[in-house]
Amino acid sequence: MYQRFIGSPIQRRNFLKTSLAAGLTLAPAWAGYEGDDEQKPFRLGVVGAGRRGRYLLELALREGVEAPALCDIRRANLEIALDIVEKARGRRPEGYSNGPEDYRRMLQRDDLDAVLIGTDMQLHAPIAVAAMRAGKHVLSEVSGAMTIEECWDLVRSARETGMVYMLAENCCYWREPMMVRRMVESGVFGRPTYAECGYVHDCRHLEFEPDGSLTWRGRLARDWPGNNYPTHSFGPVAQWLGINRGDRMVSLMAASTGSLAHEAYVAEHCPEQSPARRAKFKGHDSVTALIRTANDVLIDLRYDTSSSRPTEGPYHALQGVKAAYDSRLGNKIWIEGCSKGSRWDPIDKYQEEFEHPLWTSWREKTKGVQHGGGDFFVTQQFIEAVRSGGPSPIDAIDSAAWSAILPLTAQSLSEGGRAVDCPDFTKVFA
Repeated sequence: MYQRFIGSPIQRRNFLKTSLAAGLTLAPAWAGYEGDDEQKPFRLGVVGAGRRGRYLLELALREGVEAPALCDIRRANLEIALDIVEKARGRRPEGYSNGPEDYRRMLQRDDLDAVLIGTDMQLHAPIAVAAMRAGKHVLSEVSGAMTIEECWDLVRSARETGMVYMLAENCCYWREPMMVRRMVESGVFGRPTYAECGYVHDCRHLEFEPDGSLTWRGRLARDWPGNNYPTHSFGPVAQWLGINRGDRMVSLMAASTGSLAHEAYVAEHCPEQSPARRAKFKGHDSVTALIRTANDVLIDLRYDTSSSRPTEGPYHALQGVKAAYDSRLGNKIWIEGCSKGSRWDPIDKYQEEFEHPLWTSWREKTKGVQHGGGDFFVTQQFIEAVRSGGPSPIDAIDSAAWSAILPLTAQSLSEGGRAVDCPDFTKVFA
């Protein structure tokens, strides 16, 4: 039976012993390495060299990564990325931009150990599956998949190939959620009972090109009625609750508003003859899902990228038998027997005891890095996972479970808000 784990050295050794005894195929510690692993180059290819792909590429280059090949169907994006690598390494990578399937040609190269996927979200899963099947480790931008079948494809591909797959969810590496995670693991909260999380971020301006044609976000709003971007909000909460590591999502039910704010934005900002005026948008202004876990934890998950309001970004809150935390109060915590009366404390009061070791070790490297330093840890932890042969900190099962919220909310909404069953993606390892 596959052993889920957090990733300490002892857990990793036990996992390896159990996995080998069960006959699972694991990736080698570092494909093509001989001798001292630290002296060998980490050779990374990029599929999707837009804003996010380029930024993560730059962070990887700072960590000594080589980038022999890059792919983007937009030639302008590709040229910028090629320039970045040439400036950093003194040699220009090979570029691939001959249509949407040209990444498959790049995957045939034998000088790539891993692939970073920074394409439109709708393409993440097919490219990740193709990369793992081609013997490449994968770091994928969020979300990891669009459909339940794509989620299963990710998990099966990681299982059958032994490649390291990691979802690049930067919110999981924010300092405060990582402190909360240590507190949960140390028993500060007692047994968790309830969590709230959400992604509230007016992104309507990101859905349209200047001529009114749809970006990938716009196509997402046009084609999908549910929570279309769940992992920023859900990821940290899933780690707090041990989703797929002692608990799992059992059922989900969703409800939504109409799309008045979305329609108003299109009417005001998009030209009369633009494609946006003719599009039929299925996305709603706000979608709320209630998720129940096997351990009877209730999770309230909100998604809203259309309402006119200041950006809040992802928020996270946790209630346990002994303590409560809420990022919306300014990262405040209340602990029974420690906090005075009903007064919330800043979580930094407990920094000395519960600061996560990653932040203790790498704080200087996070300065100036986007998303609260999370993007540094995404690249650094992926490189470490590949070099050590795993485990992945946010693996294919995590990616599948978190990303499945997108199609599950759409299904629940289409069925009048009925509760729908959540797949158990750990069963592929049984």
